[in-house]
Amino acid sequence: MPVPPRDKLPHLLLRDTSTSKPFTAHSSNGGSKPALPELPRQQHGQALQRQLATLKPLATSAAAYQRQQEVESGIGLQIQFVSQPNVELAFQSLAEERGKDDSKKIELLSVRQDGEYTYANVFVPDGKLAHFEKYVTEYLEEKKDRNGNARDHKPLLNTIEAIRAAELRALWTDDATLLPVDPDEAFWWEVWLPVRGNRQAVLADFRKLAGLAECRVSDQEVHFPERTVVLMHASQRQFSGSVMTLNCVAELRRAKETAEFFDEMGVGEQREWQDELLQRVRFPSDSDAVPRICLLDSGVNRGHPLLSPLMAPGDMHTVDRTGLTDDTANHGTGMAGLSAYGDLTEAVASSALISIEHRLESVRLVAAGGANVGSATLHAQLFSDAVARPEITHAHRKRVFCSAVTASDYRDRGRPSSWSAMVDSLAADPDGAGQFPRLFILSAGNTDDPAAWAEYPASLSTNLVHDPGQAWNALTVGACTSKTNTQHRNYQAVAPEGGLSPYTTTSASWDRAWPLKPDIVLEGGNLGDDGFGPIGMNSLQLLSTNNRPQERLFRAFNATSAASALCAKIASEIAVAYPALRPETIRALIVHSAEWSDGMLAMYLPEGAANKASYAQLIRHCGWGEPNLERALWSANNSLTLVIEDELHPYKKEKGESVKSRDMNLHELPWPRAELEALQDAQVQMRVTLSYFIEPNPSTRGSASKYHYPSHRLRFDVQRPLDASTEDFVARINAAAQREDEGDPVNPADPNWYLGDRQRHRGSLHQDVWEGTAADLASRGFLAVYPAAGWWRTRPALERYSLPARYSLVVSIRTEQTEVDLYNAIANKVAVVV
Repeated sequence: MPVPPRDKLPHLLLRDTSTSKPFTAHSSNGGSKPALPELPRQQHGQALQRQLATLKPLATSAAAYQRQQEVESGIGLQIQFVSQPNVELAFQSLAEERGKDDSKKIELLSVRQDGEYTYANVFVPDGKLAHFEKYVTEYLEEKKDRNGNARDHKPLLNTIEAIRAAELRALWTDDATLLPVDPDEAFWWEVWLPVRGNRQAVLADFRKLAGLAECRVSDQEVHFPERTVVLMHASQRQFSGSVMTLNCVAELRRAKETAEFFDEMGVGEQREWQDELLQRVRFPSDSDAVPRICLLDSGVNRGHPLLSPLMAPGDMHTVDRTGLTDDTANHGTGMAGLSAYGDLTEAVASSALISIEHRLESVRLVAAGGANVGSATLHAQLFSDAVARPEITHAHRKRVFCSAVTASDYRDRGRPSSWSAMVDSLAADPDGAGQFPRLFILSAGNTDDPAAWAEYPASLSTNLVHDPGQAWNALTVGACTSKTNTQHRNYQAVAPEGGLSPYTTTSASWDRAWPLKPDIVLEGGNLGDDGFGPIGMNSLQLLSTNNRPQERLFRAFNATSAASALCAKIASEIAVAYPALRPETIRALIVHSAEWSDGMLAMYLPEGAANKASYAQLIRHCGWGEPNLERALWSANNSLTLVIEDELHPYKKEKGESVKSRDMNLHELPWPRAELEALQDAQVQMRVTLSYFIEPNPSTRGSASKYHYPSHRLRFDVQRPLDASTEDFVARINAAAQREDEGDPVNPADPNWYLGDRQRHRGSLHQDVWEGTAADLASRGFLAVYPAAGWWRTRPALERYSLPARYSLVVSIRTEQTEVDLYNAIANKVAVVV
């Protein structure tokens, strides 16, 4: 297992912790602010006076230069305030909130934290330096008002360690490692300009001053209420050559190179970028112990230099009737690039070392990738054959299967098809009694109709997940996007930052009986619109490998295909870190790590109207959000995850009697009661994910019923404070399950869950989030996993009622209280198996 990063801890894996029971069912305060330091007043005030005096000649020369260049957006100097170490800088006091002319107002431009210091950059108009000189004078004089109250500005000045002219590095608010070490290295900057009451005047001044420094500024610009963002190509030496250029700047970042940047290069230049990337990559050995991502798609061209180190010739298979294994559709090769490297835009533009610890396999399922042009029935068989090919060749490899091949329509509307049922069957491994399950990652299918794009986001509710994405046991992946920079002045991104991608599909109008899909969403790209309708733009796509590397090495890639490939990469990285985990558990950890972005919440969870039905609709559009690999892999002191793998026997049949429910499992949650009770009213979050694979039975009558398609169903519930004892908790579960069996689902009197019992138990992956106080959580010490009806019980003639049901349970608690160490408190209570 890899060594966890600093401040990251391995999840707590528990074994044999459940007790089988007979089952008879027919705000955090945020911490105190740092204290204001006591400083020697005269010594500190005089030091600040000297620093301000040093700035006066700079301000005079800057003003003279600006008038010479006929600057219209504000005459003045940008200075930087540096805080005392580990002291919160009172930066709100540095700016003037009022003023008729914004170009003559002291303006706070940016604030950044770096280690123990805070840096605030402030624009000081010509003549306004005296404003701060007056502050220091009154500080030294210990000025008081007529009532004897202090007016000496001590709360501001005692937080300041230094005042100095702002230089280029002072304005850099991006990751420090993204600023080149070589000051002569030219690259694309993202320059954030203030508005100062006249946006165009500021922009014109910046273009003029940047031109004098021989910096190239693009024609594209993006407007925000208080900022204008432009791109500029220059070196640090060029840009910092004139202090006046910096005077117009609020902050600097490195421009995000997009797929368009690399896609538009000639093959020679692309090869230079590729070769540089290859020098930074560490590839895994070709051992059967190394996990594989097996792509069921249009084939892969393994001759691509970025892919050949990850695929042996014997890892290329086909069930396509042509007998070919290569990719003529230019789809499977793109899937391979993303599942190996992630978005190549980031990998190629970075200078960091990259370690890939999984390898690739390919099965050419269809000649045309990403869509089913034939019979779905045919695809059920083809899919089964495709899974068998690599398993026959290398039976003992650990694999994640990934497919972005879908039907071209969504007529099933959540109902099982032969294709989706085949996926469910292959995942559950019923022929092997569930001993060799498989993890399938499927794309949700795409919305590719320009007319639907024009109706975004309303169209997302009517363009539904495509077959076989409704498979209960698969991890179905939709698409979101954070790509909103079109890099073209006349185009605006269609989807907002963090919103759903216009390419994605949902289960918004499926019948309630069917699973909540997609399970998660990942980056799938965006569309641009110039007022004449949405179109695809390379600047809003991901970058991956091209199937004809002799012509082009990179290509733009998008939609739920891209998202599913990224998800397969996450799954393989979890398999590397925790090689003994079951597929059901890896699926659970991915979904468990997901969170909704602000963009998703704004779209589907109205503020002040968050109820259980609205949460269900949010999930039917966005799944559980975008997964986070760090959260999927590691716990922290104040955010820990318990992983439990177990099984139970859901049913039994005694001679002469009908099939009945048999067992529930009771899990004791090892909460550190003393630590939680000490936190009292501090808010904590408990997230529970239950993942298991069902054996499908799509031929059963009444296929629309949730009772008849799955072999069995499992449920979970958590003890409540009103359960006076464990026995009372077990009795309540039995009573509730009996009423549900009789057609009366019980809405539990436990309002702090996002979904609650009526909404969360759809499909074969159930997740819910509880939020409450730490003291309340301390009394929730038991979790029950119990069965509900399925065809193993209702179809006794098939004699499956005695089979065990495996499941994976992931439970986490999280608090903002960073001073409490919940992880070690729990680790000391359990036998930890890593």
